[in-house]
Amino acid sequence: MDWKIELIPVPVTDVDRAKAFYQKVGFNADHDHRVHESLRFVQLTPPGSACSIVIGDGITDKTPGTQEIQVVVADAAAARRQLLDAGVEASEVDPQPWGTFVYFRDPDGNSWSLQAIESRPNG
Repeated sequence: MDWKIELIPVPVTDVDRAKAFYQKVGFNADHDHRVHESLRFVQLTPPGSACSIVIGDGITDKTPGTQEIQVVVADAAAARRQLLDAGVEASEVDPQPWGTFVYFRDPDGNSWSLQAIESRPNG
C-alpha cells in the first residue's frame, strides 16, 4: 500500500499576502474557499509536485514562521535564480555531500529548503 503526503499546513498571519507570495514563487492556486466565517481554505501546489500546502484562516494552531519544508528540485542554482527573479531573497547555493541546497523564507518566516540530489532511492 502506498502512503503519499498530500497536504501540509503552513501557518501564516495574512492569507492574501501569503497566497500572493507563493503564486509569485510559482505555486498554482488550486483552491480558495471560505467554508464559513472562521475557516478559509487556500490550497497551493508547487510546480510538478504531487503534494500541496494549505494556508488560511482556521487551518492550524501552529505559530506562523515555525513550519519547515524541504522540496526536491532538479537544479538548485536554477531554483535560486527563479526565486531571485521573483524578488524573493534566497541563500547562496550550499553544496553538501548529500545534495545541493538553497534556502528561503516566506513573509511569515516559514522556512523552505530546496535540495537538488543526483539520484533518489525511490525514484
